[in-house]
Amino acid sequence: MDFLFTTIFLSLLISTSKAVDPCSYESDGSDISVIPIYSKCSPFNPPKPDSWIDTIINLASKDPQRVKYLTSLVAQKTTSVPIASGQNILNIGNYVLRVKLGTPGQLMFMVLDTSNDNAWVPCSDCTGCSTKTFFTPNISTTFGPMDCSMPQCTQVRGLSCPTTGSSACLFNQSYGGDSSLSATLITDSLQLAKDIIPNFAFGCINSVSGGSVPPQGLLGLGRGSMSLLSQSGSLYSGVFSYCLPSFKSYYFSGSLKLGPLGQPKSIRTTPLLNNPHRPSLYYVNLDGISVGRVKVPIAPELLAFNPTTGAGTIIDSGTVITRFSEPIYTAIRDEFRKQVNGPFSSLGAFDTCFAATNEGVTPAITFHFTGLNLTLPMENSLIHSSAGSLACLSMAAMPNNVNSMMNVIANLQQQNLRIMFDVANSRLGIARELCN
Repeated sequence: MDFLFTTIFLSLLISTSKAVDPCSYESDGSDISVIPIYSKCSPFNPPKPDSWIDTIINLASKDPQRVKYLTSLVAQKTTSVPIASGQNILNIGNYVLRVKLGTPGQLMFMVLDTSNDNAWVPCSDCTGCSTKTFFTPNISTTFGPMDCSMPQCTQVRGLSCPTTGSSACLFNQSYGGDSSLSATLITDSLQLAKDIIPNFAFGCINSVSGGSVPPQGLLGLGRGSMSLLSQSGSLYSGVFSYCLPSFKSYYFSGSLKLGPLGQPKSIRTTPLLNNPHRPSLYYVNLDGISVGRVKVPIAPELLAFNPTTGAGTIIDSGTVITRFSEPIYTAIRDEFRKQVNGPFSSLGAFDTCFAATNEGVTPAITFHFTGLNLTLPMENSLIHSSAGSLACLSMAAMPNNVNSMMNVIANLQQQNLRIMFDVANSRLGIARELCN
């Protein structure tokens, strides 16, 4: 009897420990774990910040590079570059996905990026890659090389191909003034939860110099021909959604749902807009913004979508804090300050910080999209200092050196919301959900 009792106790203990393991994620269907790159569940070990606010400030300090990339995107041809031509994007990765490449599957952690169409990973023969997680093509039974005769290779910047004959589809690209990489376009099986996408084309990085190229791979969820949605064909019907956990959730992960099944049954939606000059980006109509009960006075032309100039509002997973053009942000900030007792100070990227004791009178901020009003939870509109004595409005103006007409709804404002992208029906949905 004692032996039986001990066996049952140990079984319960083991099953309980598995159930409460904060970093384990047993997927069903097409759900994939979404992990903040600085969390305990991430395999990457960046320099440890002193506090959560320092983490956000560090991440947000890279936003200017990110938004400069987003605003510089131009029209792409039908077959697009397998490695992002906007090099500044490679410095940034705030959320990563657990996926498997090859057969048998090799576990990789790839950055979730809704504004990029391409995928790439560091490969086993990489010189200069600062990671312990490599993809090894030669041990995969489904690995397929691609040569220069393939249509994907013919229009790639930095392509190194002979004028006659065939060779591997090799790319050499420089990054900023101090970094460069060499990569080869290949195909292999991509496993996402229980789904397997055969012959998935991605860049295999084999050489890196300089310090700008990050260790993790990248999975593009944009709207172009090389994105995950395009390469998966009809498998996901052009639908996916994600729920991003708070950066404060150090041990927990959110989820990426692929395909129409399992999406929220009742979800408010707003139309997705198509910009042929920036075809990868997800534009929406932002009609206005309220601070508390006050509709902020913003000239309609400042919010209007303009495909030629790039003006308008996009939803992006890789920018940290929401950025508005200078006149829009100034109007929001000034109305916010009217309703909150000062004095105000600055902290990192945030210019409207105040005593946390005044947080009780902080007004809610509402984004008015066409057909959809999103009132931000307080945790999505405020950020606190490490000591907790200050609260800051967690938004900012666009940097001076970029297209100041574009607005970016960033991941800090998307946390603990289910964001659904229905490309097939040109709509974006938002629903409240606890992602952590």
